[in-house]
Amino acid sequence: MTPAQPTAATAATPTPLPESEPGSLHELVLKSLDDDQAQELVSIPLEGKSSIADHMVIASGRSTRQVAAMAQKLAERIKQGGFGHARIEGLPAADWVLIDAGDVVVHLFRPEVRSFYNLERMWAFGDSGTA
Repeated sequence: MTPAQPTAATAATPTPLPESEPGSLHELVLKSLDDDQAQELVSIPLEGKSSIADHMVIASGRSTRQVAAMAQKLAERIKQGGFGHARIEGLPAADWVLIDAGDVVVHLFRPEVRSFYNLERMWAFGDSGTA
């Protein structure tokens, strides 16, 4: 597996994002967030760690307005892509929005809230550091 080419949204991440299968839900999520200028985009593979999903995607928005807009656009694109209806939690406050798309779970944060919860550290526990 070769690392994905860095994009504007992934340039700040220390490890490259894993490649996604073309046409997959994971690819759609990553492309949508990149198109919407998500910051610090990270994808964590969950296979073998959890049965809740295959991937967890974490990203930041610059403001609550951007976080809410990214979440709503992503849910719309998931539906238009034929992947069903994504459930969204946390949209009114938009400090931390969770989008459950089935095989991919997405967490969108304002930067301060993201650093407080530090989900990447919790889910990467025990990893060898490779993506």
